[in-house]
Amino acid sequence: MNSTERRQPPTPSPSQNGLNHAQQQAVETLEHFGWQLRFVRRPLFRDAVPVLFDRDDARYVVVQADGSLDESQTLALRAPRENNILNWRRA
Repeated sequence: MNSTERRQPPTPSPSQNGLNHAQQQAVETLEHFGWQLRFVRRPLFRDAVPVLFDRDDARYVVVQADGSLDESQTLALRAPRENNILNWRRA
């Protein structure tokens, strides 16, 4: 017998925890159009800052606390590493 309650709304993904309702709606809408939630910054004593990238990884947007989008590209991002996973193979 299934014990999960089906009438409840779906639980947000772990990366969306801490986002307010307006931010969650904006993220879901952007994901519908091919954008991908990459990370959520959680500064102390401030609202969470979700960052989404487009399909080509050419642009990113920041979703503000009111659900509006900030495309100003002022967020300082690190360049991706070539090998971000440690390789434990022995020669």
